[in-house]
Amino acid sequence: MGAEVVIEGLTKSFGRQAIWRDVSLTLPPGEVSVMLGPSGTGKSVFLKSMIGLLKPDRGSCLINGVDIVTCSEQQLYETRKLFGVLFQDGALFGSMNLFDNVAFPLREHTRKSEAEIKRIVLEKLEMTGLQGAEKKLPGEISGGMRKRAGLARALVLDPQIILCDEPDSGLDPVRTAYLSQLLIDLNAQIDATILIVTHNINLARTVPDNLGMLFRKELVMFGPREVLLTSDEPVVEQFLNGRRLGPIGMSEEKDAATMAAEQAHAAAGHSDGSPEEDLRGIVPQIEPTPGLPERQAVRRRKDRVMRILHELPPAAQEGIIASLTPEEQRRYGVRAGAHAAGRPRVAVPSPTPRTGFSGSLADTDVANLPRTDWGSR
Repeated sequence: MGAEVVIEGLTKSFGRQAIWRDVSLTLPPGEVSVMLGPSGTGKSVFLKSMIGLLKPDRGSCLINGVDIVTCSEQQLYETRKLFGVLFQDGALFGSMNLFDNVAFPLREHTRKSEAEIKRIVLEKLEMTGLQGAEKKLPGEISGGMRKRAGLARALVLDPQIILCDEPDSGLDPVRTAYLSQLLIDLNAQIDATILIVTHNINLARTVPDNLGMLFRKELVMFGPREVLLTSDEPVVEQFLNGRRLGPIGMSEEKDAATMAAEQAHAAAGHSDGSPEEDLRGIVPQIEPTPGLPERQAVRRRKDRVMRILHELPPAAQEGIIASLTPEEQRRYGVRAGAHAAGRPRVAVPSPTPRTGFSGSLADTDVANLPRTDWGSR
């Protein structure tokens, strides 16, 4: 199972320019999470801070008990071995073929024999659908293949945590759909903790277990996917629907005069090309390709989310309960359409070989809940 990442009060600035401040969230072990946000909100900076490439001003980032913000260089070096990183452009060496690109971390950081390296590299290339392409140079393949080669290289050290910085960048919608399926398939096979930074709304709606969003230098919310996908927050509604009308502008944030003018134009019937259909709402999550194992994270997540169900907004509660099978609803003690006025009683299952449900979870397995004061800020 992948490692848990616990971030508390993380703050980063460049000189006097604040990038984001007081970011706190927990990436549950083995689950897939996505971080959204307008361009320029520091999502890539956030990833680089998580692996110690950039040093935050304050706060902590705990991975297996090691705070990468304050740890020694040796501890940081060892902790980085837990990570696999897929950069925006794949970050491949142009003069090396795909085999040597993927083999590079093994040759640099291990003492494995060439025979063992060959076995591992070919396994990862096959896992990412690149079998037979090992002798090709990066310049001889498509952008989608380069992304998959970068992902294969990120996997060779068997990471517990995989960070993907805009994996869909430069890809058409079809290749992005294939990449989304690949990420779910990888999670099913290796049970790693995955964090994806993206602008792609379809990927964000269908891939992750958890969703978060950065805006105005703060974390708007982070938690189960159902919370953000049903949120009434203006910034979330605008971003998910790709509309001009809302608090996000060309320079990230609009002033009051601009917002008022856009509201007046909309009221007068002016069309800005925004979709009329509201894309908010819970859609089915991508499942592993038939023949692959079930994602272990799905069962762990159900227990975790049901523990905090009564703390979630009503729309998210309804979506979560509706996604359960009748047997699961009976076992958890809930039913569709009865998310309760107040705090519903939710039974946390005990371990039983017959159903395969896991038992009660520690409080630290709970992802952070959305802010409740955002609308007043």
